Order: sequence, then structure tokens, then C-alpha cells
Amino acid sequence: MSPLRMPRNVNEPQHVDSGDALLKFQLLEGLDGSVSRCERDLQAALAALERHRSHDTPDERARLLDEAADATWRLIVQHEACDVCDHDELIQRYHIPPDVMARVGARH
Repeated sequence: MSPLRMPRNVNEPQHVDSGDALLKFQLLEGLDGSVSRCERDLQAALAALERHRSHDTPDERARLLDEAADATWRLIVQHEACDVCDHDELIQRYHIPPDVMARVGARH
């Protein structure tokens, strides 16, 4: 008896994606797009905050801080959805100021 066995149906492809695999791929693709959008929003909010840091009114500065904090919070939520719960690297990568993190409510 031979240790090798011929496939039962040679016409069937070796790798067939199931509906489950397709759904997982689409979910991951959507999550990637969402993280990318959040990263762009955070970069834009931090750039606006930096541009107006020296000559803005207190109300304008508060609005810019709120926008940066909101963008930071949304990116943190997306990272947690990807099972990344340590945000220190994220804070360092984007140079998120302590006053923005204070608005988010984190202890950094």
C-alpha cells in the first residue's frame, strides 16, 4: 500500500476562500482604512494646533485643543480595536502634547 493518496477530486482548487475568510478580509480592510483616516485627522489637528500656538485667542486655542483631543481619542480607539493597548509609542510617534493628552483624559 502506498503512503501517498491521490486527491478525490482533482478539479477542485487547493485553496478556496470561504465566506468567513472573505468577511474577515473585508473587515480588516475597513479597519485599516479607518486607522489611516484617524491618523491623517490627528496629524492635521496637531498641525493646526502648532500653527496657532503663539498668536491665538484663548477660545481658539481651546477649540484647537478639543479637536486635537478628539482626533487623538479616535485614533486610540482604533488602535485598541486592533488589540494595541499600549499607546506610549503612538504618543511619541505623533508628538502629542501633554495638554492634548490631558483633554483625552489619559495619565501621560
